[in-house]
Amino acid sequence: MNSHRLCRYGILVWLGAALPTLAADLKSDDWPQFRGPHRNDISDDKGLLTEWPSDGPPLVWKSPGVGIGFSSLAIAGDQVFTMGDMKDEKKSDPKGAKKNDPKEACYLFALNRTTGKPQWKVAVGKAGGNYKGPRCTPSVDGDSVYALGQFGDLVCVNTKNGAERWRKNLKTDFDGQEGGWNYTESPLVDGNKLIVTPGGRKSTMAALDKKTGMPIWKGVVPNGDSAGYSSVVAADIGGTRQYLQLMANGLVGFSADKGLLLWRYGTGGDRFGGNTANIPTPIVKGDQVFAAAGYGRGGALVTLTSSGGKFDVKEEYWNRNLNNKHGGILLAGDFLYGDRDDSGRPWCAEFATGKVKWTRDRDSKGGGSASMTYADGKLYVRYANGWVSLVDPTDGYKENGTFKVPNGSNDCWAHPVVVGGKLYIRELDIVWCFNVKAK
Repeated sequence: MNSHRLCRYGILVWLGAALPTLAADLKSDDWPQFRGPHRNDISDDKGLLTEWPSDGPPLVWKSPGVGIGFSSLAIAGDQVFTMGDMKDEKKSDPKGAKKNDPKEACYLFALNRTTGKPQWKVAVGKAGGNYKGPRCTPSVDGDSVYALGQFGDLVCVNTKNGAERWRKNLKTDFDGQEGGWNYTESPLVDGNKLIVTPGGRKSTMAALDKKTGMPIWKGVVPNGDSAGYSSVVAADIGGTRQYLQLMANGLVGFSADKGLLLWRYGTGGDRFGGNTANIPTPIVKGDQVFAAAGYGRGGALVTLTSSGGKFDVKEEYWNRNLNNKHGGILLAGDFLYGDRDDSGRPWCAEFATGKVKWTRDRDSKGGGSASMTYADGKLYVRYANGWVSLVDPTDGYKENGTFKVPNGSNDCWAHPVVVGGKLYIRELDIVWCFNVKAK
């Protein structure tokens, strides 16, 4: 049995420890939220191309006009959702939706999955930001889609026509406190709740009724903490369902039922505290959590144990070689994959020990921050300079094909998606769809 079969087997074993409760009509070829159905950047696709043609996989469609931003893609049923800043010159409004602002705004877009043709768009909130454009990837649950603008505007709309169901603002409604690069997380749907991270002293994390937007609970970190740039994951650890988040000054876990702070880790300046930005989404395997940050920090594996309802956190390792800015880290089987800071030098490390097995040491056209997803035994690596590579990670970094997204040149940070035999790339105001299914 080769290593990748072992990796795939390992994924099936541990996924149950950290599954959000998704809609009952979720299909196997859906990617309804940031990092996929299990928020781990692992695709269930099989039978994909093992090598790409010299000019890349065949283009299925491209869809211009989704504005400027860093949002990735949520894909559910026959629709694709993303976000972007743009000026609505036509001032067209979907039936039942609120009037769009004729000035530039942050928009939520719906496209036809088969053709890429636009279906509707709806204004979410104010445009702009430290970096222009929204960072959130929408989250789809049944016939609702949730989106968070960079200034805290949170909306729930109908997937069919964009009609608004409810609206909140994380700053004004929850006294939220975001970081210098504005709100960046992608909301998490879990059962009847929508989980977000307003930050601050009054609602560090909040659970909302997904149907009404009304607060169910507000979780607080003592003395508060700003929202980082990570996204929440759900996990069952020590007999307690909880929501894990990498905040501006540490890793935290809140109880899913009441929003009680269960534990906190890494608040010191030699871990996550006081960092420029903490961005990667935490990874859960059993009773262990891996989290990392860039800007020269590193990655940590901690083990959580509970006794009498109280949690203890044991650091298994801290490795400065496992740092990562915003490309994210994924776990396939027993191995972690990420990019060192934003250097464009992907690495592979043992989850259990943190020992680095390999780092990209050969020439590649790809450069700058590398975001990635994993499908059918391969890594799909997207570099900040616009190049996308198919990588066999079995015995090091081996490229089995690479191509450049036509309009990509720099700050190409939106994460790639592989689902339903297609590779989806969002770059600036265009969504690209490529066929990666083997014949």
